[in-house]
Amino acid sequence: MSAQHLLDIASLSQEELRRILDLSVDPLVIHKKPLQDKGVALIFEKPSNRTRHSMEMAVVALGGHPVYTRGEEIGFDTRESVEDVARIMAGYHSVLAARVFSHSVVERMANVSSVPVINMLSDMSHPLQALADIITMEEHCGPISSLQVSWLGDYNNVARSLGEAVCKLGGHIAYGCPMGYEPNAHELDRLQSFGGKAHHSTDPIEAVKGAHVVHTDTWISMGQEAEASGRRQIFGAYQVNDQVMSAAQPDAKFMHCMPAHRGEEVTAEVFDSSVSLVIEQGHHRLTSARGALAWVLEKS
Repeated sequence: MSAQHLLDIASLSQEELRRILDLSVDPLVIHKKPLQDKGVALIFEKPSNRTRHSMEMAVVALGGHPVYTRGEEIGFDTRESVEDVARIMAGYHSVLAARVFSHSVVERMANVSSVPVINMLSDMSHPLQALADIITMEEHCGPISSLQVSWLGDYNNVARSLGEAVCKLGGHIAYGCPMGYEPNAHELDRLQSFGGKAHHSTDPIEAVKGAHVVHTDTWISMGQEAEASGRRQIFGAYQVNDQVMSAAQPDAKFMHCMPAHRGEEVTAEVFDSSVSLVIEQGHHRLTSARGALAWVLEKS
């Protein structure tokens, strides 16, 4: 059987997505120890807090041994080609997981690896975050198919993966993004082709009307520091605050993939309030990591 990779949510069927979610919350997965006495390579071109801790502990929970490696220790396409690294590491480990700048790197790894490759983040996709988001929303708000999910801010990798997951499960996602940072018509059509609803408005209040959950993310991601001043001006009207939350459903929840900047994309009054699920959401990064690992091993 060939290796089963997890590079993005878009490539999953609805049944596969639901299977990963089921494995994530199944306590029997931990007892089965599918990684017993096996290694998992965790390659970080981009540093991380939640991703490193959640993936390392997920590997340990499933009986395996995580090996954390920094990008400079690998040197993709400087010290060695992506393909050479993947082929060699596949001889040491049962899973290769990588957090990279360019999505093409995980695609190239998957093309040559004899063991599963998991995308821990790329410029195009963040599947582990989307899985954690779905788990959190279904735990606190009910089935995704009955929810409207709203996103305010930049249509980035997190927003894209979230939309793919929501639409694949029959939900409705509404984006509120400034012009130039929004999903275009083709992208909205692509999301809707998965079976859900997707639309965009440049008006943040309009985007959150009827929302059961309001999501946002930092306006300035890693590598965008030089654009910080300009981005703060562009996204200023898209801050999640009490006015925005009052336009959503009366019992609407707030979510943020973190790290967060109180006073920028979200006020402290919302982030630290009783409607905020950010801590539960962060904890479910461990839940989703276990499910993702269990699934690629099960399918491979």
